[in-house]
Formats: sequence, C-alpha cells, structure tokens
Amino acid sequence: MNRRSFARNVQKGFTLIELMIVVAIIGILAAIAIPQYQTYIAKSQVSRAMGETGALKTAYEDCLNNGKTVVGDCDLGATSSGILSLTSPLTSTAGTSLGTSTTNTVALTTTGTIAGTFAGQAAAILKATPFTITWTRTAEGSWTCKTTADSKYAPAGCPNGT
Repeated sequence: MNRRSFARNVQKGFTLIELMIVVAIIGILAAIAIPQYQTYIAKSQVSRAMGETGALKTAYEDCLNNGKTVVGDCDLGATSSGILSLTSPLTSTAGTSLGTSTTNTVALTTTGTIAGTFAGQAAAILKATPFTITWTRTAEGSWTCKTTADSKYAPAGCPNGT
C-alpha cells in the first residue's frame, strides 16, 4: 500500500467501542438520577398536600367563629385532589370530584383536625403504607401539622410525627 491510498482511508465517524462507552455513561447517569427524581416528586407531593389541607384551616376557623359546628352546617370550600383523600372534617376520594357538597361530615370542635391520606395519583412510596397528613387545632386556636411520611419527604413546616 502506498502512502497516497493510506491517507485516503482515514477513519470517519465513531467506532463501536466509543459509542458503547457513551451509552454506558448515560446508563450510569440515569441510574443515579431516577431515584433522586422519585424522592423529589414524593417530597413535592407532601408539600402540596400540606398546602391543600392547610387551606381548609381558614374555613374551619370561620365556621367555629360563626357557630357552624353541626354536621353538614359548615361549607369548607374544599376542592378535589388527585393525590389526597380527605378523612376529616369531610370525606373525599382522591381524583374524584367533590361536586357541590363540601360541608363537614363530622362536628367541628375547638380541638379538631383536618386530615388526609395519600392516594390516587400520589407517588407510589406515599400511598403504599399509606401515609397521612394531619393539621391539629389546639383549644387556644393554633394549628400544628404532622405527617406519617418518612422524614426525607416531610417539609420543615410539617415534620414526621412518628
């Protein structure tokens, strides 16, 4: 082979081994990223549930102040949730419409609770047990939030209560 023909056969493109190395690197990065993303999703859903249930505190307080404590007397203004089934002070199922009835299904008290259980489209890790989120009112009128979700998913404003 002379020098001229050798110079014309210079490699163009990538070799198979180079492509396999790139695919392996992408696989390793994906193996690290997917569990981190699942943790992020679960944590954001616990924060979302904290906000959704926390929004009912204002209506709860208004009903207490206006003496609307009897079952069915207080319109809490709850909206349906894709990740949470409410268990107190009204009952709802995750992912289903509440319709026009958002009144309390239990009597409201000065030491009541607003609670929900993760269900529906919640992250699999949250609904496997299933975890709950609960706002508890003291007789003095202050509210505290607790969740049964693992500490790594619980936001600072709603720590793990177990």
